[in-house]
Amino acid sequence: MEEILKKFREKIKEKKMIEGALAVLQWDLETTAPKKGKDYLAEIVGYLSMKEYILTTSKEFEECVEFLSKNLDKLNEIERKEIEELKEDIEKMKKIPAQEYQAYSELVARTQGVWEEAKAENNYEKYKKNLAKIFEYTIKFANYHKKDEKNLYDVILQEYEKGMTSEKLDEFFSLLKSEIVPLLKKVKEAGNPDKKLLQKVDIEKQKQFNRFIGEYLGFDFDRGIGAESEHPFTMNITKNDVRLTTKYIENNPMSAVFSTIHETGHGIYEQQIGDNLQDTILGTGGSMGIHESQSRFYENIIGRDFHFWNHIYKRAQESFQFLKEVKLEDFYREINLVEPSLIRVEADELTYSLHIMVRYEIEKGIVDGTIDVDNLPKVWKEKMKEYLGVVPETDSEGVMQDVHWAAGLVGYFPSYALGSAYSAQIYNTMLKELNIVEILERGELDKIREWLGEKIHKYGKLKTTSEIIKEVTGEELNPKYYIEYLKEKYSKIYNI
Repeated sequence: MEEILKKFREKIKEKKMIEGALAVLQWDLETTAPKKGKDYLAEIVGYLSMKEYILTTSKEFEECVEFLSKNLDKLNEIERKEIEELKEDIEKMKKIPAQEYQAYSELVARTQGVWEEAKAENNYEKYKKNLAKIFEYTIKFANYHKKDEKNLYDVILQEYEKGMTSEKLDEFFSLLKSEIVPLLKKVKEAGNPDKKLLQKVDIEKQKQFNRFIGEYLGFDFDRGIGAESEHPFTMNITKNDVRLTTKYIENNPMSAVFSTIHETGHGIYEQQIGDNLQDTILGTGGSMGIHESQSRFYENIIGRDFHFWNHIYKRAQESFQFLKEVKLEDFYREINLVEPSLIRVEADELTYSLHIMVRYEIEKGIVDGTIDVDNLPKVWKEKMKEYLGVVPETDSEGVMQDVHWAAGLVGYFPSYALGSAYSAQIYNTMLKELNIVEILERGELDKIREWLGEKIHKYGKLKTTSEIIKEVTGEELNPKYYIEYLKEKYSKIYNI
């Protein structure tokens, strides 16, 4: 038994080394890699992905996992969870032919560069072919993995949120729509003040303030780093190497601020995963839904709170000189402005889920064959008009605004809406245990960070999202908390 466990740990270490190398390459591809060097880096990604594929599907590794699965009673809790996860991973990976796996890995690595160029040029035709191939592979792999799921999209959803189905999501989004749309109508009727925050601020000044915000929230820059990318993201190599990016816009400084707060939520989660999970496959965040609950919690529930800004507003005014002419009350009002917009990452809390619905319905449509990639720009515009009443003039601010599909993350988008709902439910419990107003007024953000660390972060993938939500809040996912939170907040702000 000891010999098998020793061999198992060696294989896991090797697997994690490959994953770490792939993560560094991915980071490089999306941040600092020269344009003409990206194709070769994509080949390296394909090569290393094959190394991981060969290791994971090798007879030696499979036999090792199989032996341990028959001796679960001799394993500790962490080892048992690892074996459970690995059995599933091996089964799934073995169903994908090796050459297809490598080709797909290279395609995804290459497409992100293509997407970036196409977006800059507003040239959907340049991107379309690669996008179609990514969806083709996604559908093909879903067919390989399909068991008793009702449809292929349900198979895809399992990659990001186990147990989630399109039926559950349809019900979830239907409820949100029925509650949010009437509230949105009332908000529109109430009207908005003039905008004061769309001011030109030097990018270097923005970077300094964004660094301060990350540190203030509790992100440890001795164990992390920030950079720029076309689309903000967070990547962890270990809990001691967590990387955040943001996108800076010279005449919209608050865009990067809230992007940074969002990614910092992801980053804090990864930095607080238990030390006992670091040499295992469980040393990362759980489902994408619980991960997005942390980023959405920090971005919206904390980051758009009056008391949060009350403590640091003078510091913000020092960085952004124009804020000296803006009262805190007016600033708070504008960062919570409700206005249907074209860009998801800049959307307000109230309309955000409508952006997700657009993407969710498109993904489902492509997977079930009712929507063609060729027609995506047209379909996108139609759905944006239907749900948000705005129509993009270009594909760059329309169908090409997100990196997710280019990165192969088909099925990821619903996680954002689920994350918002989880975050409100978690917050409802937090309010019973912590004096949030007092904490924010005093700038004691460590108390919130520690609470989340103890209740959620330390478990990594050891516990499922449904287990965590049930343990923290006392019940399964319940969207009513999210709806109540939105109604209470925006009724107060807009006096409706």
